[in-house]
Amino acid sequence: MQSYHAIGLMSGTSLDGLDMVLCKFTFNQNWHFNIIKGQTIEYPKKWNAKLVSAPTLSGFELSLLHKEYGSYIGNCVNEFLNDITIDIDLIASHGHTVFHQPDKTLTVQIGDGQEIAVKTGIKTICDFRSFDVALGGQGAPLVPVGDKLLFSDYDYCLNLGGFANISFDETDIRFAYDICPANIILNYLANKLGHRYDKNGALGLLGKINHDLLENLKSLDYYSQNHPKSLGKEWLDNIFLPVIEGFKISLHDQLRTVYEHIAHQISNALNPNKNSKILVTGGGVHNKFLINLIKHNTLSEIIIPDKKIIEYKEALIFALLGILRLENQVNCLASVTGATKDSSTGIIYNP
Repeated sequence: MQSYHAIGLMSGTSLDGLDMVLCKFTFNQNWHFNIIKGQTIEYPKKWNAKLVSAPTLSGFELSLLHKEYGSYIGNCVNEFLNDITIDIDLIASHGHTVFHQPDKTLTVQIGDGQEIAVKTGIKTICDFRSFDVALGGQGAPLVPVGDKLLFSDYDYCLNLGGFANISFDETDIRFAYDICPANIILNYLANKLGHRYDKNGALGLLGKINHDLLENLKSLDYYSQNHPKSLGKEWLDNIFLPVIEGFKISLHDQLRTVYEHIAHQISNALNPNKNSKILVTGGGVHNKFLINLIKHNTLSEIIIPDKKIIEYKEALIFALLGILRLENQVNCLASVTGATKDSSTGIIYNP
């Protein structure tokens, strides 16, 4: 029986913080996992501002930030491991996405893996998206490999992160795609109202659905495209936000309409003729209003797992992706990303 102790690191587009999880993985015909420790480091204001401004930096400034952010991650990992005595086989770091434009064969995640490896003394694997993009893929989503290997008991795995994404099997082939913006737009509108986020949808509940805006959002080209497909902040800024801001309605009404839009798009992604089991994870799970809207829009069974899996599923799966890379096994599926072939992706940095 093979076993590994691995750390997975994830920083999402919604800038909630750096998710860190230490897991033990064993392989005995199938992969099994145990989460030993998980923690989210909320970004200090300084780091939040740096990551927000990253797309506007010069090449030199972005290169410096890449190094500095890698060093910051390494320090966070060292603090995280303060009370841990077991030997760690590897760190798998997603990094923080600055640019994601696969149509231009461009994807950039900062957080220098060499800095992390040297700071921690642990083999580090990062840059999981570039190889797939070079193969003509979207470079996203990457989590479906882990969904298939660790959570195959469910018909769908739905993640409510910065963007809502879904993965599922059809005729034994895994498919996945980004559905629509989720926390990234909810947080953006809540920020405009003076809040970090919309706790339990309380702000959205104060608004009314604007049906003209709802129809305009539904008609965006992205939603009629076939998968594989993925979304990035550029799409949000250049396509989605201008539609919302073109309507002279209150922020509460914008927020309420966006909630309806998210629930509608998620229901469209599910098979309406099947009473499915849906595993739902990500920060959006804590938003009771959003969850209730999703339940209202589908007949499928919504299953919310224990807190560790809700909070750390993506980081957990990145840890597994690192192990698969170390073993030179497939960790990125062409059926999901649209690449010319499956691949074992990620760059390995030794301490």
